[in-house]
Amino acid sequence: MAKRPAEDLASEQDPLKAGERPVAPEKINEADEFEDEFEDEFESEDEIFEAGVDGRPDEVREAEEKRDAMDVDQKTFIPGRDNLLAGESLSPDISTYHMLHNLTTTWPCLSFDIVPDQLGNDRKAYPATVYAVAGTQAESKKASQNELMIMKLSGLSRMDRGKDDEDSDDDDDEEDENENADPILETKSIPLPSTTNRIRAHQFPPMNSSKPATTLTATMLENSDVLIHDVTQQLTSFDTPGTIINPQLSKPVATLKMHRSEGYAVDWSPLVPQGKLLTGDNDGKIFVTTGAEGGRWTPDSRPFTGHQGSIEDIQWSPNERNVFATASSDGTIKVWDVRSKSRKAAVSVKVSETDINVISWSRQNSHLLASGADDGQWACWDLRQWKPSSDGASNANPKPVAAFDFHKEQITSIEWHPTDDSIMAVAAGDNTLTLWDLSVEFDDEESKDTAGVQDVPPQLLFVHYMEMVKECHWHPQIPGVVMGTGGGGFGIFKTISV
Repeated sequence: MAKRPAEDLASEQDPLKAGERPVAPEKINEADEFEDEFEDEFESEDEIFEAGVDGRPDEVREAEEKRDAMDVDQKTFIPGRDNLLAGESLSPDISTYHMLHNLTTTWPCLSFDIVPDQLGNDRKAYPATVYAVAGTQAESKKASQNELMIMKLSGLSRMDRGKDDEDSDDDDDEEDENENADPILETKSIPLPSTTNRIRAHQFPPMNSSKPATTLTATMLENSDVLIHDVTQQLTSFDTPGTIINPQLSKPVATLKMHRSEGYAVDWSPLVPQGKLLTGDNDGKIFVTTGAEGGRWTPDSRPFTGHQGSIEDIQWSPNERNVFATASSDGTIKVWDVRSKSRKAAVSVKVSETDINVISWSRQNSHLLASGADDGQWACWDLRQWKPSSDGASNANPKPVAAFDFHKEQITSIEWHPTDDSIMAVAAGDNTLTLWDLSVEFDDEESKDTAGVQDVPPQLLFVHYMEMVKECHWHPQIPGVVMGTGGGGFGIFKTISV
C-alpha cells in the first residue's frame, strides 16, 4: 500500500463524535508574523554553502574520500601474497575473461603439451576446440593406473558478456548457435608403467596429403625410461566416429633406456621433421636421440656433460638446428652445439644462486631467452651479451634485460607468447599463473604506481589463480589462449589483457 505524505495527514480533521458538526477552521491573518523555530540555526546562506553536502566543508570531505580510496588500493588481495582467512574462498572476476573453463581428470597431470590441429590459425570463433596430450601422476600405491592421455577439449564457449562485448561483430546472427555450449572433455588413454615427469609432442606433415599429420609424444618417466608413442590414430578417432584403434598402437614405437636416473628435461627439435629429441636427467647427462626412416630411434652413445647439478629444463634453438640450451640446479644456463666433439658447452652463465627450473626461447627473437628460478625470480636474457668460454668457465655478473621478483615461490613454468616477443606467461608455486608485457617501460609515468598497489610491477598484466599450477602453454593457433595444469586439474582461459 502506498504511503501518504505527512502534510496530507496533517491537513485532515480529527474524527467527529456522534452529534458533532464540522467546524470551519479559523482563518489566519497573513499579516501576522510567525516565529521561525530554525531561524537561529544558520546565520546566512553563505554559511549553509560552506557546510557542504554532508555538513562538512568540501575540502575535508574530499580529503577523507581520497584517504579511504588509498586504503582500499593498499588492501587489494593478491594471490600468492595474501592469505585467505578461515571460511574465505576466491572467485574469479568473470568480467576480466573472454573465456574461462576448468576440467578435472581422475589423476592429476603435472605435465602436458598442446597439439597443433587442422582447424586453422588465428582462430577467434567460439566455441573453441583444443587437442592436447598429458601424462598422469597416480598415487604410488596405484602406479599401475598411470596413463598417457590424448585429449580433445571442445565446446569451450566464451563468457556471457552481453551484447556490448567490444569484440563481437555486427554479424552476430551468423555466429555458431552452439557458442554457449557446455565444455566437453574426450580422452583416449595409453597405459604407462610409471609416473610422467615431463611430456612433449612433435608433429610433422605426412607424405600423402590425404593422410593426417603424424603426431609423436616423448614421455620421460619417473623410472628414468623415455617412451616415444605415435598417437596419430588416437587423435584422428575423435573426429572419425566408429574408429577402432588397434591395441598394437598403444605400444611405444621406442623405449629409450640410456638414462640411469630420472629427469625432467625433454624437447623436440622444431627444425627436424622426422624427429630429433633432447633429454636430460638428474645426473647432469644430456642425450640426443634421432629418428630415422623405418621408425628407428638411435640415441647418442656419449652424453653431453658439464653441469654440476641436475638438468631441470632443455630447449632447442628456434632457428639453429644444432644449438640447444639447458637449465640446471647448479644455477647456470649453458648453450651447446651438437657438433662439438668434446661434448662440452660453448657458453656457460651463472644466473642464480638457486636452481634454474625452467627456460623458454623466444620464437620471434632468437637472441632472447627467459629463465625461472627456485627463489621465485624470473628474468629475460640477451644471448648476444653472453661470451663463449674455451675453458667452460661461467660468465661473471651477467645482466638480464629484465628481471622480476613478484613471485615469492619457485617458478614452475615459463613460456613466450608464440607471436608477440614482449608477452610472457609464468606459473609459480604460489598458486598463480601470471601474464606479463615486457614492452611496458619502467619509467612510464602513467603506470608507475600500478593503480597504487605496492610491489606490483607495471609489466604485470594479469594474475590468474590456479591451485598447485605446474605447467602452462600458449595455444599456437588461438591468440591469447593459455592452458595450465596442476593439482586441481586443467584450466584454459583467455583474458581481456592479451
